[in-house]
Order: sequence, then C-alpha cells, then structure tokens
Amino acid sequence: MGRLPNWRRVAFIPQITYFTPAGVPPGSVQEVCLSIEEAEAIRLKDMEGLEHEQCAQNMRISRATFARILGPARQKMADAVLNGKAIRIEGGNFEMAMRRFRCLNGHEWAVPFEVMVAGPPQFCPTCNTPSIMPIQPPGFGWGRRRHRGGRC
Repeated sequence: MGRLPNWRRVAFIPQITYFTPAGVPPGSVQEVCLSIEEAEAIRLKDMEGLEHEQCAQNMRISRATFARILGPARQKMADAVLNGKAIRIEGGNFEMAMRRFRCLNGHEWAVPFEVMVAGPPQFCPTCNTPSIMPIQPPGFGWGRRRHRGGRC
C-alpha cells in the first residue's frame, strides 16, 4: 500500500471557484478541475512571483513536490483557456495556514499554522474569555480537507 499524501499548507482560498468561458452554452461546456493546492501553487509562483524554493517553503513541501503540483496545474489552466473549458477549483489535500477565531465579546484574531499544530487556542488574547469559536471561510471546513471525488 502506498504512502498517504502529505497535507499542503494553503494561505488563500479563492472566493470565486468557478469560471466559464464567454460564448459557450452552459450545458455543453467541459470542466477542468484545479485542487486548492494547485491554485495555491499558481498563486505563489505566478501571482506572487516567488521562486520554487520559497513557494515550497510556504506550502511546507519539498521543492520537487511543488514542481509536481505546479506543472499539472499550469497544464490544466492552459487546457481550459485554449480549449474553452470551465475551471472549477475544489478539493485537494490541504491545511489552512492561518485560522481565524472570534470570542463572544466580538474580538477576532488569526492563529498561525505553526501554533495550531499544538492545538487551538483556549482563551481570547484580548479579553481572556474561554468562549471562543473558529470562523470558517464560506463553503469550506475548518482545518484539513481532502477531495473525495465529485464532478471533477
């Protein structure tokens, strides 16, 4: 049996996760599916302009693994753009780099990934109340997500 894939650290989940080409009837469009970590690899390399080594460090993976994620992601993007396919961003093996929390008194704060490894916070850092809860991004769970099939 093979080794389970490592979780990739992701700092950004796009708010818009579906793109369709203009002028193609909705029922006849084919889809290309990008995982969240593939989208993060494209963001770090192509939008932020970081070197492979820096991107890999941000995602907590090796440089070779980063290259294995980035290559197919770019191929999928090129296929979608050049062949008029829709792009869906969903699923994958990832952890959020920052978690946001809110206490019942309305204070909000972010907890870095490195701190979350030890466990979630127990008290609000501003008012010290133990009544806190995680703030979840819309449409996504808190913590780890794994793609379990679906349309893509």
